[in-house]
Amino acid sequence: MTLRQQLSFPRQHARTQRFTLGAPRAFTVSPDGARVTFLRSSSGTDRVNSLWVLDLEDSTSGADGGSGEGRERIAADPAVLLGGAVERLSPEERARRERSREGSGGIVGYAVDGAGQLAAFALSGRLFTAELLAGTTRELPVRGPVIDPRPSPDGRHVAYVADGALRVITADGERDRELAGRSAAEGEDITYGLAEFIAAEEMSRNRGYWWSPESDRLLVARVDTAPVRRWWISDPAHPEREPVRVAYPAAGTPNADVRLFLVGLEGSGGDGSGGEGSGGAEGGQAADGPGGAGTEAVWDRARYPYLARVHWSAAGVPLLLVQSRDQRGQLYLAVDTATGATTTVHRDEDPAWLELFAELPAWAPDGRLVRIADEGGARVLMVGDRPLTGPQLHVRAVLDIGEHDVLVSASAGEEAADPEIGEIHVYRVSELGVERLSEGAGVHSAVRTGEVTVLVSAGLDTSGASARVLRDGKRLATVASYPEQPVLTARPVLTEAGAHRIPCAVLLPSGYEKSDGPLPVLLDPYGGPHGQRVVAAQNAYLTSQWFADQGFAVIVADGRGTPGRSPAWEKAVKQNLLLSLDDQIEALHALAERFPLDLGRVAMRGWSFGGYLAGLAVLRRPDVFHAAVSGAPVTDLRLYDTHYQERYLGGGPQDVPEVYAAHSLVTDDGLSAPESPARPLMIIHGLADDNVVVAHTLRLSAALLAAGRPHEVLPLTGVTHMTPQEEVAENLLLLQVDFLKRSLGLG
Repeated sequence: MTLRQQLSFPRQHARTQRFTLGAPRAFTVSPDGARVTFLRSSSGTDRVNSLWVLDLEDSTSGADGGSGEGRERIAADPAVLLGGAVERLSPEERARRERSREGSGGIVGYAVDGAGQLAAFALSGRLFTAELLAGTTRELPVRGPVIDPRPSPDGRHVAYVADGALRVITADGERDRELAGRSAAEGEDITYGLAEFIAAEEMSRNRGYWWSPESDRLLVARVDTAPVRRWWISDPAHPEREPVRVAYPAAGTPNADVRLFLVGLEGSGGDGSGGEGSGGAEGGQAADGPGGAGTEAVWDRARYPYLARVHWSAAGVPLLLVQSRDQRGQLYLAVDTATGATTTVHRDEDPAWLELFAELPAWAPDGRLVRIADEGGARVLMVGDRPLTGPQLHVRAVLDIGEHDVLVSASAGEEAADPEIGEIHVYRVSELGVERLSEGAGVHSAVRTGEVTVLVSAGLDTSGASARVLRDGKRLATVASYPEQPVLTARPVLTEAGAHRIPCAVLLPSGYEKSDGPLPVLLDPYGGPHGQRVVAAQNAYLTSQWFADQGFAVIVADGRGTPGRSPAWEKAVKQNLLLSLDDQIEALHALAERFPLDLGRVAMRGWSFGGYLAGLAVLRRPDVFHAAVSGAPVTDLRLYDTHYQERYLGGGPQDVPEVYAAHSLVTDDGLSAPESPARPLMIIHGLADDNVVVAHTLRLSAALLAAGRPHEVLPLTGVTHMTPQEEVAENLLLLQVDFLKRSLGLG
């Protein structure tokens, strides 16, 4: 019996962590173009990642060499380094992995020096380095548990965070010392070198310190969570355990106070003298830093409290992006490293909000500012004051900034001749024009240094993704990939539906014939900001196809508010996230004219924002929806965080109480629209969730009970916002399909 016959899809889906295990990721290309460093586990069911190197100059083929054009070798193996011991994670490391939705183990992140020769990583709270040329590893004797180690660009030192302080040790393991830590007057609410909750969860800034290009100093974030309200996350299944105390900035409440300091390698000031800095262009006085040493980077923190990005490269002075609390204004600031004064390089304003982009802003090698901006109704690449792309492209990310070009990922813009539903491509952009580098329909991304590019591509025809190494566009090698092949094949039909041309994927049961008649419908969206579900990649629809094979017509629809189309499409939901539900209904009715949909039996399932959408569907529109599965839903919007909620709803609950009330599933009278007919609703929530806390589900359940509405609650003991546990992930799928069949009267 083959593996495909032995395993059910829910079991395979769970044990492979959604078919991500065994796939290479986190690529780094060395500046000399000789090596590609990456992470990968040994198989499609192995959760432990090792650090690997692909030597491109070695043409020896072999069983471990992937394509034969290069040679792969293990640079660091957790099993060897830990001597077979079980990995132990500190609470801080667990929180970091939760923020980044990291469910695997072993080496889950690493950083390299400027030459790409020395890698540093944390493993079980210990600090290790790997000499990528020599192929040797060593443990450095440091204080632990270690968080986020990073070598200096010259490879002579390694910085890391332990016990809320930034420390540094020489690469040979000598002279471990503290650079920035709590002074005697500072309490446990102060940390140095770590990202605060909002930065990691909502801004995609998961680090809190940055090396100078000269390796002689660092910019260090000082975070004070004292103003933030404390919440308690308990485990009711273990009443003997104390609840976990977390600083959670709910909408309308205080955020952490974030400051930024220049610290020398001896803990001195930004200019190496340890002296106090002068006032900055944005006002205020530079203050003494940690322990009285260091120079503060000064800006108007009262008006621009969010430190969104920090960029420091050889191309220029440190560059900051700071954002107002309402996210309608932001400043690009250059930092004087001698005084801490800041100068405004550029200013952005938007009546809705300003999006943040990974690794931007940045300096081009010639000193011009590189950013992504909303110009003329399109999202374009700006280099200096000049847009290098137009409305035919919707630029999504900058992948690399070269001497003469910029590598970006982008989708077809609204003015493109072909909508290319769900496709994301890699483009080379220069003063001379735009050139597409990726080929074939699919989802493509890339990592590039110099002439060498790692192009990662996924499509609808095959499972998983391939990682090809190119030099000047010619293939050098293919990185080996070991994920399991799914026991089923997804067959989505990508289309647009309704007056708004809503991107959709429709999946029917395997072997379905028109003579079988109309099918009960399951909408399977995320449907909200930052979550594009309609993509041209096979693995994105495996779970939806499994539900379809249980006898449903499954619809995945990306309505207004979802990314990848245009700024206007994304920002249409300003103060009206309810449009997301309107668009699901519009897509459903439009698709019913072309597909065999039974509109008398319609359900929705979703997680997080999708869970909110599912609950909204049966409570607000029971005339359309007859059942729902709501996973980890935000039900009382006052309980979700500041940066997200205030962006989309236009302020805190005290500013726009009517907007929060209109969006909430839990209202003052117990339940929205109590005269509506009750529809079956299953609510699922992890009790250890510190992002969408279980209070959301408990409040909704209490309101439903008070209104006399039947519902089911499935509490998940020890589970966070992720569900990486194999048994949990498997049984969740089985329980959902059973509930949906019962609720819709299916056999």
